Amino acid sequence: MKHISVLIPHGHTSVVNIEGAHQIFSFVNKIFYDMGKSAVVQVQLVGLSKEVSQRNGMFTINPDVLIGDVEKTDLIIIPAIHGEPKFVLEQNKNFIPWIIDQYKKGTEVASFCIGSFFLAQTGLLNGKPATTHWGYANEFRTMFPEVTVLDEKIMTEKDGIYTSGGAYSYLNLVLYLIEKYFGREISVIIAKSFMIDIDKTSQSPFIIFKGQKTHDDEVVKKAQDIIETNYQDKLTVDQIASMIALSRRNFERRFKKATANTVLEYIQRVKIEAAKINLESSRQNVNEVMSNVGYSDPKAFRVTFKKITGLSPIEYRNKYLKNIEV
Repeated sequence: MKHISVLIPHGHTSVVNIEGAHQIFSFVNKIFYDMGKSAVVQVQLVGLSKEVSQRNGMFTINPDVLIGDVEKTDLIIIPAIHGEPKFVLEQNKNFIPWIIDQYKKGTEVASFCIGSFFLAQTGLLNGKPATTHWGYANEFRTMFPEVTVLDEKIMTEKDGIYTSGGAYSYLNLVLYLIEKYFGREISVIIAKSFMIDIDKTSQSPFIIFKGQKTHDDEVVKKAQDIIETNYQDKLTVDQIASMIALSRRNFERRFKKATANTVLEYIQRVKIEAAKINLESSRQNVNEVMSNVGYSDPKAFRVTFKKITGLSPIEYRNKYLKNIEV
């Protein structure tokens, strides 16, 4: 029988993550009961205290057990924990040695959404891939440079460590784990029962690119402003470097360090974000949208658009175009 420990941290935690994981993993037993078989999973809420207040007292959760009561578990789930990471760590620091000890015993560990920040503070993500909510990816890169951030991914897996992307993408990681532990047939039944879109692998179509400006390099911020103001033009790296009075080599080095993108990647992402907004809200055809954001080669535009969003321009329009009164 698989033992699954869903952590109940102190602070502002995603109750949806907690209840969703508990409900879906527990539903696996119902499927086995309906097949005339015994239960295959035990899900427990695991905390640091017998009563945990959430959302400033809006909810109170009573864990089934405390960490000292769990000698061995098969999977630890870390839900999204909101708040400043260092404060979150201070509130929940006693989880850290327990998680590390369990992992050394063979336990797998999964984080949902921004729960990856807490998982990263255990050190278990160092040298491994991770994803998180796309809106926090650059902050995560800055805080944890030893982790390989794949913000376009719905989930990552390496050496028994799992992470999932933003918000409700945790459902896709839960499905993946159910398939791994109990087989494809069970995961398909779960997907149908809870109406979860199975086998999603990318959160790229949902990313809203707002520019990575949480850094302190004012010269790079000036370059970002130039790119964002003139995205319709065919700006070159040399032109931008000249405008901010830096050598190309120095400019590219500082830009990559500050934003985690090369200059060309940043230009592409700004152009494609403008194209996405256009496709969502206008009736212009794809060639017109392409021209408006400074592309002249339809193939290059389509390839870049799909690389960044995971969808072709037509697929993106069909998915997100707002209803417009004609």
